Amino acid sequence: MNQHDFNQQLLDFLHASPTPYHAVKNMGEKLEAHGFQKLSESDSWSLTTGGRYYVTRNDSSIVAFVMGKADKGFRMVGAHTDFPCLKVKPTPELTRNGYLQLGVEVYGGALLNPWFDRDLSLAGRVQYITTDNRLTSQLINFEKAIATVPSLAIHLDREANKQRSINPQTDIPPVLFQLGKDEKADFRALLKEHLISEGHTDCQEVMEFDLSFYDTQRPAIIGMRDEFIASARLDNLLSCFVGLQSLINHKESETTALMVCNDHEEIGSNSATGAQGPLLKNILERIAGPGEALTRAMSQSMIISADNAHAIHPNFSDRHDGNHQPQINQGPVLKINANHRYATSDETASIYKMLSRQVGAGVQYFVTRTDLACGSTIGPLTEGELGLRTLDIGLPTFGMHSIRELAGTKDACQLAEVLNLFFELTELPC
Repeated sequence: MNQHDFNQQLLDFLHASPTPYHAVKNMGEKLEAHGFQKLSESDSWSLTTGGRYYVTRNDSSIVAFVMGKADKGFRMVGAHTDFPCLKVKPTPELTRNGYLQLGVEVYGGALLNPWFDRDLSLAGRVQYITTDNRLTSQLINFEKAIATVPSLAIHLDREANKQRSINPQTDIPPVLFQLGKDEKADFRALLKEHLISEGHTDCQEVMEFDLSFYDTQRPAIIGMRDEFIASARLDNLLSCFVGLQSLINHKESETTALMVCNDHEEIGSNSATGAQGPLLKNILERIAGPGEALTRAMSQSMIISADNAHAIHPNFSDRHDGNHQPQINQGPVLKINANHRYATSDETASIYKMLSRQVGAGVQYFVTRTDLACGSTIGPLTEGELGLRTLDIGLPTFGMHSIRELAGTKDACQLAEVLNLFFELTELPC
């Protein structure tokens, strides 16, 4: 696939995936279109060499693999499906000065300033009781702009450009509409109305929901020379898409090629669907076998944890170490930290560089300034749980955790080419 087509498919995926639930649904559909069979964790599995399979948990995490020989190890790529956002509270109705607003919680480390004055919609999963008294769930997406968080005019806050801070409890509840005289707000009733309008006429009562707001502006290629991809959720659906494309392109080999995309990375990964939970290990045991069999397989395995990296910002270049300043469109970034906040080792970095040279992909480094705190990824958690070689890598990005982030049009294709080679490795070179 050429770069243009690759990026256009990426934009479509980003637009169609406003929540982890939608991202997993879309990945599953694409996998099935390329011959992957969906498995259920509650069933007995009968796996065959060359078989193409995937499994989901909670509809928000996904593991897909092309089966090799059970004792030959794994080539794995990891990413995460979640991203910072505003999640609707269980009892969200706020009626103030004639407006209906919804109370929200901040999910993850969101950059809050860019959420003001955006055209917001709402998406996620709803649990409801049907007319024949069954509990079922449905993904929903309002799609159109139904809300906004208006800024306070500068005339009412003359110091706004100098020292405005944001109180997440009081300053960011989105405005949905103006209430009529004596009109009562009932968010669950609004959800029921929406479900019925979408054809789910069996909805009797909305029980619970997991919904978040998102920016309706479409992803786009921007810049005078079309160098940039601007979109919400690049961190980390960009890596999910790259891993997905490489796995779909992979043919049968002795080693099992596997992609895992976990939920809850942005809030610590400690959940049934997160990287610190049992999901991946459960599946690896079902493929390779438990105990000694899994240990032997892990000794021959490696995972590449793909999560976006900080590109050097031309207005804030002092926030980077002077010798480690990744540039957009100069290739993927090896992420290194002496305190193991990233899991890259000299061995795994060398393996990646060898693969990069074969396809002519660029290689850059990111090391956090020694006087600044360092973030982390699913890499160290997965390595600690499974005891296998791990590499942390990411595509250089501006505005990480903003409502709209910026990456390069060249970098994703380069990473995909390297991952294609990685999946084909029958033996690790060291």
